[in-house]
Amino acid sequence: MARPKQTELARQFLALHDGRKTLVLPNAWDVASARIFEEAGFPALATSSAAVAFALGYPDGQKISRGEMLGVVHRIAEAVGIPVTADMEAGYGVKSEEIAETAREVLAAGAVGMNLEDAIVDMPDSLADVNLQKEKIRAVVETSARAGVPFVLNARTDVFLASIGPAETRLARTIERLNAYRDAGAQCLFAPGVKDKETIAQLVKGVRGPLNILGTAGTPPVADLEKLGVARVSVGSGPMRATLGLLARMARQLREEGSFSLMTDGAMTYADANRLFTR
Repeated sequence: MARPKQTELARQFLALHDGRKTLVLPNAWDVASARIFEEAGFPALATSSAAVAFALGYPDGQKISRGEMLGVVHRIAEAVGIPVTADMEAGYGVKSEEIAETAREVLAAGAVGMNLEDAIVDMPDSLADVNLQKEKIRAVVETSARAGVPFVLNARTDVFLASIGPAETRLARTIERLNAYRDAGAQCLFAPGVKDKETIAQLVKGVRGPLNILGTAGTPPVADLEKLGVARVSVGSGPMRATLGLLARMARQLREEGSFSLMTDGAMTYADANRLFTR
C-alpha cells in the first residue's frame, strides 16, 4: 500500500494535467539535477531514461537494467519534495505481467507516474502491437489501483520520433494509437518528434486526452504550445546532453589552452552546491 505522502504527491501530479496550464516537466538524471530543478520552482519532475543510462555508462535503448534505473529513481524521489515520474522506456518486459511488475517497482521507488513507450527494443523501425500495448497499459492501471495511487501513466508512441511509415500517414497513426492507449487507461499521451504548430494543433484536436510534447530544437515556445492546448512539455535527455556539451568544451579549453573560464564563469558556488543536499 502506498505511503500517504506518495498518494498526495500523485494527486498533485495528476491535477497538473488538467489542461488549465501547460505543465513544463524537466527531466533529471541524478539527485543533483533533480534538486536544481526543484530549486528552480518546477512543481514536478521526470527522469530521463537516456540521461540516467548515459550517467551510469550505458547507451540508450533499455541497455541499463531495470534495477539500476529504479535505483536512481528511488534516490531522486527520496531527495525532493515534489512529484517524480519515471521514464521506464518499453517497460522492461514483453508480457503484461512483466510490465505490471515494473509498475509495482516504480511505485516502491516512490514515483507517482511512469512513461511507457511502444517502440520495440532493438527494432527501431517497428512498434508494438496495439492490442498488446493496451494490455500492458491496463496492467499498469490495475497495479496502481491496487496500490491506491492515482498513478499517471504517460503512454508514448514513436511514430513521429522514429519516422515510421509514409509521412502522410503518421498523424492519423499517432492519433489512432494514442486514443487506443487512452481507452486502455493512460492518463497522458506522448508524441515525441512533433515540432510544427499545425501538426501539434491537429494532435491536440484528435487525441482524447492530455497531450505531451517533447521540447527540443525547433519546438515552439511553451507560450505557443499552451495556446495550442498542449497539456505537458518534457525535455528528455536535452538538459543532460547540454551539460555534457559544456563539459566537453571545458575539457578542450583546459587541455588546449590551460585556462579555466568555462569552468568558473557561471559555476554554482561550493556553498550553494553543498546546500542542495543539506536538508
